[in-house]
Amino acid sequence: MTPFTYKNAQLFCEQSKLIDLANEYTTPLYVYSKNTILDRYNAYQKAFSIFDTSICYAIKANSNLAILNLLAEAGAGFDVVSQGEMQRVLTIAKNAKIVFSGVAKTEAEIEFALTNGVYCLNVESFPELKRIALVAERINHIAPIS
Repeated sequence: MTPFTYKNAQLFCEQSKLIDLANEYTTPLYVYSKNTILDRYNAYQKAFSIFDTSICYAIKANSNLAILNLLAEAGAGFDVVSQGEMQRVLTIAKNAKIVFSGVAKTEAEIEFALTNGVYCLNVESFPELKRIALVAERINHIAPIS
């Protein structure tokens, strides 16, 4: 079932008439279905409930703070690929489980991630592993990696 439906030739998202939203907020306008996002997140949770897992939303898919906050409140973790993405998550969820992926992480990004409680750094190469080890040693942290 789609959250976008026509009622009397008017397009709605859930209970909101899109023409009214466009008039109020102007266009272009992005409209998301809270119920659909939560339903999909909960479907992942249910599908993997027999395992010790964390569902982590990839920020590069959509970095809208309202969406991120909605997912954080539902218990989602986050997959980030830059310091900027991690900072974005930290603005809405200080204790979120954050997995830092992405190639060519800089020493500054690695240090930022380690000092801000990253759950895990995904290692993409041996040179990156060496950078992580050097930064972790320099700031006296144990780097959580995968």
